[in-house]
Formats: sequence, C-alpha cells, structure tokens
Amino acid sequence: MTKVFREADVKNNTDKTKTLIIIHDNVYDVSKFLEEHPGGEEVLLEQSGRDATEAFEDVGHSTDARDLMKDYVIGTLHEDDRKSIPIKENTTINAPSSSQGSSLTGWLIPFGVALAAALVYRYFMSQNN
Repeated sequence: MTKVFREADVKNNTDKTKTLIIIHDNVYDVSKFLEEHPGGEEVLLEQSGRDATEAFEDVGHSTDARDLMKDYVIGTLHEDDRKSIPIKENTTINAPSSSQGSSLTGWLIPFGVALAAALVYRYFMSQNN
C-alpha cells in the first residue's frame, strides 16, 4: 500500500535531514541523494517542499535518472492536490536527429572544406615551382 501525502505535508519537510519533493504526483525523499545529485544539492534544496515537476522536465533528465528516482519514491500526492503536467518523452539534451539531411551535412561540409584546402595548397605549391 502506497502512502498518500497532502501537499501541506510535503511543504513541512524542506531541510537536509528530510528533503521531500513532488514530481509527477509522486513524493520523493531525496535526503540521501543530496550529495550525489550531479547538479549539486542546492538544486534539490531549492525545490524541496514543492512540486518540482516543471523544473525536473525543463532540465531534460535521462532515462537512467528516471530509473534512479524509483529508489527514492515514498508515496503519492493526494488526488485533491494533483496537477497534470505531461512527462516528456525525449529527455536527452541535444538528441541526435535521425533525419538523413543532417547526417549528410555532418560529413559533407568537412569533406568540402578539406577538398578546398587541398586545392588551395596545390595551387600555391604549383606557383612556387
């Protein structure tokens, strides 16, 4: 059985010994994760006691980060306090594009620059002889 929290209960836990945050209507105790958080503990402490869903989604957390969250969930938010913020599907920063055009220009432009440099070099070498 999952423990149900009211938003007011979460707001009362905002220090390093008990840091609760809400993400997608789940309540997390991130007290033990403060020192391990890649963005620093200040980021989590700034969001403590609040719904951090928007801040979490704006950063673009990886699938690994989302999996790690499962270790810190302690309950859910009461239905009366829930907000509907969609989960972003593609959360990687600078996700590679699967379009053919970008992969073509990825090698075509450097090839063109190298070819132009070779032609300029050859021209100047022929002028010296």
